[in-house]
Amino acid sequence: MTIRARRGAASVALALVGALALGGALAGCTADPLAEQYRAGDNKGFIAQNGMEAVTIPVDQRSAPLNFSGVTDTGETVTSDDYRGQVLVVNFWYAACAPCVVEAPELEAAYAEVGGADVAFLGLNTSDEAPTARSFAKDNGISYPSLISVGDRELKLAFADATPLNATPVTLVIDREGRVAARVIGALSSSSILTTLVKETLAENG
Repeated sequence: MTIRARRGAASVALALVGALALGGALAGCTADPLAEQYRAGDNKGFIAQNGMEAVTIPVDQRSAPLNFSGVTDTGETVTSDDYRGQVLVVNFWYAACAPCVVEAPELEAAYAEVGGADVAFLGLNTSDEAPTARSFAKDNGISYPSLISVGDRELKLAFADATPLNATPVTLVIDREGRVAARVIGALSSSSILTTLVKETLAENG
């Protein structure tokens, strides 16, 4: 092969590489790619590149309704009865948890999109006192309240079967009857994953 031919072959190869790279970049520009990947999993489970795992629980396989009572970071007492008839998102976190900081904007974005009369959000802080929790919420733009579990054994026990409290972050989607309908383990990769889970749970009851 001549030098000119070799140079021509190299140019073609570089062009092909460039085209493939451009195609990959365009493919990554689709709307809500993580949500689409989750849906493609036929609701059996989804694992994102950062190790986050989202799993839905079929209606006929859900455990008994959760019953809890606790005090929020703003001093308000809330119970599970306050949320019956709504879909409730509960996020387990603590201030020194790096993945909790990473996922905070995604949680707030999901809350802004689907929170309202039919959907409530509630944090559950696993190790901090109320002032620390409030400071975290302010610094990270979280506008929904968090329960404080420090010194509240009953609150911890109420969620013991749903998720170990030392596994953070974890996010639960609880159906209108108070049963765990979906679980996100690890830092939420995209708000679209959580909003998809919430909307699917809402749709179960019209």
